[in-house]
This record gives sequence, structure tokens and C-alpha cells, in this order.
Amino acid sequence: MNVQQKLAILADAAKYDASCASSGSRTKREGATLGSTEGMGICHSYTPDGRCVSLLKILFTNYCIYDCKFCVNRVTSDIPRARFTVDEVVRLTLEFYRRNYIEGLFLSSGIIQSPDYTMEQLVAVARKLRTEHRYGGYIHLKTIPGCSGKLLTEAGLHADRLSVNIELPTAGDLAELAPEKERPTIEGSMVEIHDKISEQRTDRKAGFRAPAFAPAGQSTQMIVGATPTPDVQILSTANELYDAHRLRRVYYSAYSPIPHGDGRLPPDQPPLVREHRLYQADWLLRFYDFEVGELFTPELPNLDLEIDPKLAWALRRREQFPVDVNRAPRELLLRIPGVGVRTVDRMLRQRRIRALRMADLKKLRVAWNRAKFFLQTPDHRPRPQDLESLLLRERLTAAAPRQLSLFDAMQSAQTGEV
Repeated sequence: MNVQQKLAILADAAKYDASCASSGSRTKREGATLGSTEGMGICHSYTPDGRCVSLLKILFTNYCIYDCKFCVNRVTSDIPRARFTVDEVVRLTLEFYRRNYIEGLFLSSGIIQSPDYTMEQLVAVARKLRTEHRYGGYIHLKTIPGCSGKLLTEAGLHADRLSVNIELPTAGDLAELAPEKERPTIEGSMVEIHDKISEQRTDRKAGFRAPAFAPAGQSTQMIVGATPTPDVQILSTANELYDAHRLRRVYYSAYSPIPHGDGRLPPDQPPLVREHRLYQADWLLRFYDFEVGELFTPELPNLDLEIDPKLAWALRRREQFPVDVNRAPRELLLRIPGVGVRTVDRMLRQRRIRALRMADLKKLRVAWNRAKFFLQTPDHRPRPQDLESLLLRERLTAAAPRQLSLFDAMQSAQTGEV
């Protein structure tokens, strides 16, 4: 099997790992002779400042000794198998980089022989890129749970980010669908990475020239929809991981049905909008000071798929609105639907100079069509009839446009549909 054939198999197998964002666009159009949205092995990720970077996203191998029921690469699967050598991955990375196809490498793997043996292969790739070829681009290594602390240490010295997949939301889910993996082992690796990152930062603050260890931190991935676990438990687990291990990101990956799947798995993929709502709720927990319990009720343990979690929360607490934007504290301004963190900070700075009016909020890029029902200014106050929850929900839901992908929009234009 040549490298091109291996790349086709192992790049396709890597698409199930959501720990770095991908564009997810469709494959090459029929009849096209130039250009492709497929980009075999290349995914798009985004920096905190919004810059898009391209990564070579591949598995070292899709052979695996484990039999996780939700995984297409499980040992009992009959899919085509392949395995790179260390030199092949290094050469691919360097050649793609020199041709300006990529800016970094995302490398994961199935488990072969043992966690230590597999992790040594991944570390060898990063070591060779850094030390022999002086490669300075981005490297993200998927950490194999249960591997030795020595390998974790070397991985963190060569990689910009490390990640350990938590796989499923609860220990019970793991026992049901991935009995060979245990939550304590997975979190044990997270603890080691967190401790080494903290130790390095402490040394640097003390004035020591400590080498950088995983400067972009660590992340994890959780599969959503493979079990009946509700959203409240999924977000509770994510919140615990953020608090305990200071993760940079928890990725939520909607379960994708696989060929010849286990009978315990659902036959259909969950709505992708559920994944989107989880990311929105995750953002509220991390940046808007929400607690998990605020986003749910005992009767509704799952997020509303029709409206975003912040709006759903506001509609359940109409008695707290409208909020006077010239007097309310920051924590209450953050609860207004249609108002973001940066906008709130700008509002606080500007209102020290003079009272904010409706025109000021529009200039600050408040999502006015949504926010206007939940705030007041000297020249704007919602009418009592606008504040009734059911009517307001219907109004906002009806006004929300259906989001089309670029490809759907083009197809509609070509067929004359409106």
C-alpha cells in the first residue's frame, strides 16, 4: 500500500475526531475540473482571534485493540486498515507545509499493542519534526490514556496542544459501550497534563527558564447521542472537567451511525442542532457566568432545539426583564439575549461618560431584534404585551430565518427557488 492509499484511509478515519474543528464541506462537485472542498487530510481550525488555520488531520493507524461499540475503527470492524510509519507522517507534514497547504499537524491513532507503544509512535513523529527538521509549525497530539508519564512529558515538550478523549459523558456510558476504557485512567492522564502545565507556569513565574509544555493547553472530546444521557448530564460532566483540569475546550461530537453497529446504539444520528446548542450552552458556562442548573428544569433535562439556551433561560425568567442598561451590573447585562461579552464591556465603558440610548446600542452591534424585548433605555421600554413569554417565544421563533449552507443557497439560486 503506497502513502497515497494510506492517506486516503487514515485521513477519512480521522474525520470522526472533533477535537480540532473542520469545515465539514461537501466533496468535489460533479463535473468540476479545478478545485475541491474535500482536501484529503486537511481540516480547518480557528485561533482565539478568529484566524483560520489549516491542519493535516490524520490517524497514525486505524488498527485498534479495543472494541468500543461506537467507533468505526474498533477491532471487530471490517473496514480497510492502514498504518503509517513515523517517517511517512514526518514527510507528509513537511511536504504539505512547504507547499503552503497546511500550517500544522493534528495526529491521533488507534491503539496498537499497548498505550505506551502507540504513544511512543506519536511522540516519535513530533520529536523528529522538532529536533531533526526544526519544524516550528503547530502540532496537536492525541494522548493515549494510560500511557506512561515519561511519554506524556515528552509529548508536551514537542506538541503545542495535547488532548485526551473522555469519549462518553458518564462512567456508566463507558461501561456500556467501551468497557475496556475506564474514566479514572482517562482523567489520570488529564491530571498529569494539567499538573505539568501548572508546574511549568509556576517555574516561569519564579524566573526559571523552563521549557514550554503544551502551551496551547489540553482539550477533550465527548460523543453525544450514542446513549440516552440528557444534556444536563453532558454539560455537568464538561463543567467538572473544566474545573478540575482547566481544559481549553470540550468538543461535542454528534454520534454518527456506523456500518454493522452494535444493537445498543441508536439507528439514527441525533439532530446536529443538538450539538450546536451544547456548544452555545458551553459558551454560557465559560464566559457568561451561567451555572449548569440554570439552563434546565427537572421537567426539561435537554436543551431546547428551537431557540438558543440564553434566550430559553430569559423566557423562563421574564420577571427579571427588562434590564436597565444604564444601571444594571455586568452579570445581569450578560444575561440579556443578543448581547455578547465584548458588547457588555463596551457598554460599561461608554455609560460612564453618558447614558446609553437605543442608537448607541445599535452602534455597539447589539442584536437589536432580539435584545429589544429584554432591555430598556431612556428612549426605549418594551410594552407590557411584548413581555408575555409564550407570545414572545412565538414571535422570536417565527422571525428567525432558516439557516442554509452555502451549497443549499447556491442550489436554490440555480433552480430558481426562493
